[in-house]
Amino acid sequence: MPQVLAIFPRTMINWSTIDNVLLDMDGTLLDLSFDNYFWQQFLPMKVADHRAMTLEEAHMTVRSLSESTYGSLNWYCLDHWSERLGMDVEALKKEVRHLIRMRPHCAEFLVWLKGMDKRIVLVTNAHPKALAIKIEASGLHAHLEEMISSHEFALAKENDGFWEQLGDRECIDLSRSLFVDDSLPVLECARRSGLGSLVQVLHPDSGNQPSDPTHFPGIVHLDELMVRGR
Repeated sequence: MPQVLAIFPRTMINWSTIDNVLLDMDGTLLDLSFDNYFWQQFLPMKVADHRAMTLEEAHMTVRSLSESTYGSLNWYCLDHWSERLGMDVEALKKEVRHLIRMRPHCAEFLVWLKGMDKRIVLVTNAHPKALAIKIEASGLHAHLEEMISSHEFALAKENDGFWEQLGDRECIDLSRSLFVDDSLPVLECARRSGLGSLVQVLHPDSGNQPSDPTHFPGIVHLDELMVRGR
């Protein structure tokens, strides 16, 4: 694996202003290589077998369904995908769950946050069935007490209104929260909603090169945030 260098200024987070650390799952705590493999390779292969079509046709089928729901909660909904494809997508995910793994320094970072007495909340767009599979397979359950799926609010994290509902229900002061995610649309929505500190993960998939920096502070690995600073 090629070496990648940190580009996030280590002293930027003022931890004295942070009470809550809200963390994305796929691409932030877990390696996004699992999802990219599942949706781009494994699922099309299974669709091709199930429908007796070519692999190219299966790719087009999955891509068309993805494009028609992108940005909505259905894009993340296993039940929606199962209904549209006529297949048990949850069962298919379980077939390859051995590929699910934490990103570098994930466990170390979560232990460090606990030592800082911060409230740690996993906030994911993953469907509850996918969340359960990934939490168990990755071992994240040993490090997290609060896990929230956006499906509980019938809104994706990139949909306006989500963060306000989350803050109200969970009694979270968004202005005193750090949110870490790899998705630019999600981070943009969080900024509009008043999240106090935002960080973008630039290397969500270990099988790909890091993304280019954006206007959000960016990190390659989570240990770049493990500096008390102030």
